Parts: sequence; C-alpha cells; structure tokens
Amino acid sequence: MIRLALRTLRLRKGGFLATFVAVFFGALIVSACGGLMETGIRTETPVQRLAAAPVVVGGQQNLKLPEDDPATLDPEDKHKFENATLPERVRLDASLADQLRAVPGVTRVVGEVSFPAQIGTASVLGHAWESAVLAPYTVKGEAPKPGEVVVDAGLGIGVGATLPVAAHGVVGQYRVSGIAEAPQAMRDAAVFFAASDAERLSGHPGRFDTIGVFGGDVAAVTKVVGDAGIVTTGVARGVLEFPEAGKSGEDLIVLAAVSGGLSVLVMVFVVAGTLTLSTQQRQRELALLRAIGTTPRQLRRMVLGEALVVGVLAVGGAVALGPVLGQWLFGRLAAHHVVPDVLRFAQGWLPATVAAGASLLAVVAASFVAGRRAAKVRPTEALAEAAVERRWLTPIRLITAILCFAGGTALAIVTVAVMTGPVAASTAGPAVMLWAFGLAAISPGVTKVTAALLRWPVHAITGVTGRVALLNTRVGAVRTAGAVTPIMLAVGIATANIYLQTTQEAVSNQAYTEDLRADAVVGSPVGLDPSVRERVRAVPGVAGASEYVTSTVFVEKPFDGNQDKDGWPALGVSELTGNAVEVPAKLGRQVGETLSLRLGDGTPVDVRVAAVVAQRPGFERLVLPAGLLAPHTTAGLAPQLLVRAAPGVDAATLTARLREATAGLPVFVGDRDALIAAHAKGNEIGAWVNYLLVGMIIAYTVISVVNTLVMATAKRRREFGLQRLGGFTRGQVLRMAGVEGGLIAAIAVLLGTAVAAGAIVPFCLVVTGSVLPSGPLAIYLVVLTIAVVLSLVAILVPAWAATRGRAADATSAGA
Repeated sequence: MIRLALRTLRLRKGGFLATFVAVFFGALIVSACGGLMETGIRTETPVQRLAAAPVVVGGQQNLKLPEDDPATLDPEDKHKFENATLPERVRLDASLADQLRAVPGVTRVVGEVSFPAQIGTASVLGHAWESAVLAPYTVKGEAPKPGEVVVDAGLGIGVGATLPVAAHGVVGQYRVSGIAEAPQAMRDAAVFFAASDAERLSGHPGRFDTIGVFGGDVAAVTKVVGDAGIVTTGVARGVLEFPEAGKSGEDLIVLAAVSGGLSVLVMVFVVAGTLTLSTQQRQRELALLRAIGTTPRQLRRMVLGEALVVGVLAVGGAVALGPVLGQWLFGRLAAHHVVPDVLRFAQGWLPATVAAGASLLAVVAASFVAGRRAAKVRPTEALAEAAVERRWLTPIRLITAILCFAGGTALAIVTVAVMTGPVAASTAGPAVMLWAFGLAAISPGVTKVTAALLRWPVHAITGVTGRVALLNTRVGAVRTAGAVTPIMLAVGIATANIYLQTTQEAVSNQAYTEDLRADAVVGSPVGLDPSVRERVRAVPGVAGASEYVTSTVFVEKPFDGNQDKDGWPALGVSELTGNAVEVPAKLGRQVGETLSLRLGDGTPVDVRVAAVVAQRPGFERLVLPAGLLAPHTTAGLAPQLLVRAAPGVDAATLTARLREATAGLPVFVGDRDALIAAHAKGNEIGAWVNYLLVGMIIAYTVISVVNTLVMATAKRRREFGLQRLGGFTRGQVLRMAGVEGGLIAAIAVLLGTAVAAGAIVPFCLVVTGSVLPSGPLAIYLVVLTIAVVLSLVAILVPAWAATRGRAADATSAGA
C-alpha cells in the first residue's frame, strides 16, 4: 500500500499540494518560535568591554522566594523556592577584589564600574581608566588624571580639548588627555575617568559592577566568591556586561512558548481539516478500493503513507528555513527594543527536531482521523457513502467539544470571579482557543445550523443562485466546514487578541492619566541631582515637586501569598521620608506593621507601614521614599522630577520657567502631555510584540484558508459542468460560487465573533465594567473585510478557472 500511496501522489497533486502547504507553514512557524525560545534559554551575549578578562565576577541577580509560608512548614520539611530576577544591577563590594588577589595563580584583578554619561548630545558610558585593560583599549595620549578624561575614538574629539561631561546628575569640565581605541566594535561609546572621579560619578562608591580576574583556577575563584556573586567564563561573561539580556531572555522564552504552542494547536486543526477535505474528495476512489477487496488496515496505511510522504517533504523544507524566519522575527524584536540588540540569535538542532516531531505527529493524527471513516465502512455501502455525506459527529468530536466548552466556561468564570485588572488577560487569552477548538470539533453541525439561520436574508438578496448555494452549503457541510474552521480561527484569534491588547492599553493609559497630578516633568538621562528639586521648588508658579523613581521590590516578611516571582511594582516619591511605606489594601497589612523587603538590587531593608490605600485593581504598588529607593536602582538617582503648577499658572508658562531655571543643567523639560505620551509609547512596545506574533499565526491561517478553498472549489469542475448542462449559465454558476463564498465568510465571522466574545466579555467586565472592549470599531471591520474578500477571491478564482471551456468536457473530465 505504501507503493500505491507513492503512485497516487502523481495523480492527486492538488490535494497533496494543499497538505504540503499546510504542514510546511505550520512547521516553519513552530521552528522559528523554537529558535526564539532557544535564544532566550541560552542568552548568548557576545562579550565586548570585558573580552580580555578570562574570568568575570558579577553580582547575583537571582533571588530565591519561598513558595509556601516558612512559618507554617515543619522545620524538617524541604522548602520549595522559585527564582526571581532582580531588576536592578547587583554590585560587588570592592573588598572582594582584594580577596581575589590573594588567590594562588591570580596575576591581576580589575574592578569595573559603568555609568551613563553625556558629552554634548552623545550618550556614552563612563568607566574608570584602570578597567580599560579588560577590553583591552589602547590609548593615544596619556591616562587621565583627576579632572581629565580619555574619550572613545569614535566620538571624533581631539587631545587637549575641554569638554562638558554630564554624569550622575552634574556637569563638569574635563580636559581630554587621550583617545581610546577599542579592539572590536562596541555597542556603547566609552569615556574613561580617573579612578577617584569614576567612583564619585558612578553613584556607588566602594562598589564594582563586575570584577575581571586574570590567571588562577576558576574553582578557587568560585570558592572565594561564594554566595557574594557569580563567576563566569566564555560567552556567559556577556550577561554580566549586559544584565538586561538576562531578563529579556526570560521574556523571550515566555513569548516563544505561548506563540509556538498556539501555532501547534492551530496547525493540528488546519492540517486535519485539509487532509479530511482531501480524503473526502477522494471518497469515490477509496470506496472502489474497499469494494474490490482492500482491507480497512490497508486503506489506513495508504492514507497514512501518502500523508507522511508529503509531511516529511514539507517538514524538511520548513526546518531548513525555520532559522531564517526566526532570525527575521528576532531582528524585528531587537529593532523595536523588545530584546537588547547585543543578544545573539541562536538556533540549533533541538527546535528543528521539536518542530518536525510536532508537525509529523499532527500529520499522523490528521491522517488517522481522515482515513478512519473510509476504512470503517462496509464494502457493500462504500459507493453509497461516496455519493452522499453521512454521519459526521463522532464520539471523539463530541467529547472534544464538551471538554473545550467546559474549559472555556471555567476560564470565563475564573476571569470574572477571581482575576483583577489587566492580569485577567492571562485567563481570558487561553479561553479564545478553547472556544475556537470546541466549535471546530463540531463545525459541520454548527455550519448547517448557521446556514439555516441565514436562509431568509440569503433568499431575499440572491434569489435562485442563493438557494442553490445554501443547498450546497448544507449538503456539503463537511466540505464547507473545512473552509469555515480556519477563517473562524483567524477571526476569533485576531479579534480577541487585538481587542484584549487595545483594552489593556486603554485601561493602563487611563489609570496613568487619572492618577497623574503633575503638570510638567524635569528629567535627565544621567539622573537628577537632589539639588535640582530644591531649585525647581523655588521657581515661581510651582506648587510642588517630587522625585519619581520606579523599581520592583520583594516582600520577604511577613510571607506574602499574593506575590509572584515578578515582585511588587515600587514607586519612589519625595513626600515620604525615612523608612515609611504606603501599601495597597490587597497586601493585607496594617498601619504600624514592619515589612522586610528586598529592594531591586537585592539589598534587605525593613520599612514601617505608614498608610494602607485602596488602589486601582491590577495597578497596585508599594510607595516608598525616593531617597530610599533611588540609591538601589541601576542609575542610583531619580530619573524624573514631577512638577505641579500653582493655581492660575498654565502649562506653557510653567515649562518656560522651568527651562529657564534649569538652564545649563543636563536635564530636559516636558509638559503633562509628554508624560502621557511616554507612558503610552511604553505600552505600544508590548502591543507591537503581540501584534507581530498574532499576525504571523493569522497569516498562516489565511494561507490555509486560500489553500482549502482553492482545493475544494477546483475539485467541483464536474459539478459546475452538470449545472451548466442543466440550464445554468456560467455567470449564474459564478454568482452561486460567490454566494457560497459569502456564506462561508458570514458563518466564519459569526462563529469567530462568538469565540472572541467568550474571552473579551469576561475580561472587559473585570477591567472596565463594560461588555464592550476599548479600541476602534475599524479593527473589527478590517478583520471582517479581510475574511469576506479572502473567501470570495479564494472561491471565485478557481471557480472561474473550473468553468472555462465546454460544460460537456467538464463532466467527462470529472468522472
């Protein structure tokens, strides 16, 4: 039967090409997502500034959080922990460098600090000159003394020039004593200071970002470092140089896992639909094989053999091109600053293997489903089965639908009853797929019912051609469902994900705007010196000014069951002082209680609850003194100062006075609209990622729709010929096909809308109190238009080709 399967490939090119396309694009997307996941797992970041040091020591960026309250556990029980990533750079005490110098075999130990600086409008990173050996940089000129700098050769500045250099909130005049040339391309231009200047400007005196070690045994170095930090060699050193790559890697893993998993599920249904339709169109051929003595097992083997041959060819091409698509997707993510541009895309054999295995498994499962009915029928009923579609509802379909609908209902209940704020999307999102798969499992029956509901408007608008189209749709429900299902998936996934995203954005922007009391902002890329606040407060027309610092903190004691590995968002303001903290009511604390926190850089601190506030659900945060929070951020200073105008002072007057008062300082001044726009832009980055990956999956379903409709329509040449012989004109046949395409689009849009509503409505009830999402109606209209145009083009073009020539020739060719 395998030999027969190979021979049928030559005679059934259309159906097998359709299967090839479905498997190829599904495996391609899964392989690309696998490459993104592997990139996130490896987090390979080529080392640049630290390349010459064979061993680099950095701070421990992981924090262990207990999963259960330690106070309730038996001391003998093994505690379970989850790893959280600290959002701020964890620095090392300078005394560790002295300990490392005492390690036998170590020839040199160099501490390194890195801090943002500006020379004119150019953004650079400042370092101590002693750390130039870690690259190593070479200098033309002399090493810097206090008050001098060595600048990067790429800045085009000559020796002897005097420059205003802004760093750590202040501007100083420095003489250029030398020009540094890097041994390789660097992401960031460098400016080197004398050790005393660098320690002052780093904002973290007595601390190193990293320590480079030359010579010595790695094991001995690791023993000395202990729990104070981590020891890296090789490519792992890059993560210490660019710590943002570590968190981006985690985000990339989640992103790829969700997208890849969604792609696999969509692929299973698309491939199953394509193979089922292809097998159904060959029902007469398969029936004849049964009638002449072919056993059910042989028939299943033939269908499986055909599918596997096509599947292997499709998977082979997909895994070869998977890294190309993965690299392109990674490039788009890097270009939009979703991942750092220093992160290296890496895709080995494992994603290809997973993609191949998942795709071939989908092919095997789909071929089993497709060949099962034809193999089970008795030979005496075979030809009758080929003539008319019979029972489509199987126990497997029914059980699948029941389980999916039950799961979707359960998630909807959880979303409404348990979730709060934008986090409700974590349960609303998966509900889309459950509703979609439930409908897909019983799509022939749902298609018949929906077509019956559309009978009267179709009759009223289209006349006799519409009647025939309705009859074709209802009689050929399995065939029609094969086209409806992928469109329904595309409409449901697109509508739900886009409106979930737009609603999240709208709620976030609304919350930020309503909570914002500032009329202007003073900010700086190198941090704001505390003296700027006093200068701003003295400006006429200023009612108040507060530093604005954001970070993440972790509650250690008392145990917080609401806390996950992402910790609590923290806001630092000037209105609070000392160790006071304002907490949300959700935390369950009382005024006067003491909380033990871990700040963003891992520093432990005890704070006293000064206020308990009922905050907006989903946007809860801890509010701490800016003076406490800012020194434990990577920058070490507040990046913004929010300013409120006095009554009667307009925004234009306020910003003009602020610019005048801060002239000569390394700051910028913006109005309230600038703050809101900056917040909205941050939301757009996350939205862009969602749109990109959802768009990729929808593009796959679009290809599958065209694939399925073209295959289904092209096989109806004989049917069209008989209709023309019966009195239909070619134009009437094409109009009938157009009505069928419109019916397919209408049914798919209705079902897709129902699928999307199953996720959108519970989510919106939680976050906005309305059943309707936020976002322009044009989004839905565009999705609807694409579905209609797609259906009409995919069915009319092959119908036009199938009705060319004489009707008699078409009937004989199709026999």
